[in-house]
Amino acid sequence: MEALPFLGPAALYMISMTITPGPNNVMLTASGANYGFLRTLPHIFGILGGCFLLFAGIALGLGLVFERYPLVQTGLRLVGSAYLLYLAWRIATAPPPDLRQRGEGRPLSFWQAAAFQFANPKAWVMGLALMAGFLPEGGDTVVNALLLAGFAELVGLPCIALWAGFGTAIGRWLDGPRAWRIFNGVMGGLTAACVYFILG
Repeated sequence: MEALPFLGPAALYMISMTITPGPNNVMLTASGANYGFLRTLPHIFGILGGCFLLFAGIALGLGLVFERYPLVQTGLRLVGSAYLLYLAWRIATAPPPDLRQRGEGRPLSFWQAAAFQFANPKAWVMGLALMAGFLPEGGDTVVNALLLAGFAELVGLPCIALWAGFGTAIGRWLDGPRAWRIFNGVMGGLTAACVYFILG
């Protein structure tokens, strides 16, 4: 019951953070266009699963690592930026769907998407602010952390799924290899541009 007053503001916070552009949403748009909504579902649920573990971990003490060891944050930014550039290159150089050979080009798996959240500075910032601002002080900390993290991902699900659906809709309008190459190039460029905000 103590958590109930926090749920409304926490939901508004999560909507504002998950529906706005960021590395996850740009990649979901590209994946939806290239592979369709259904094949992008593992990517969607990987983001949710990774954020759930990250947010709960932050509430249970993982966030203290950032405070005590600033070099960890710097290292995380560098690792996250390098991996994001790799993903951007994969997106930008992906061939059009009708020119792919069987097995060539795959959307991110559940585990790849989940692991990326631990190297995604936006996910860290989101989790730190969520737990610092909305975790109830009373009651069992572990239970509250798990409930808040789960609620946050429940709110985030339709927001990020919207981006995958948007990409799927775009994919139906793209006609010919040239249009696909331009689209994938733009998506790759937008993904790479997120590095500026990470390192800036």
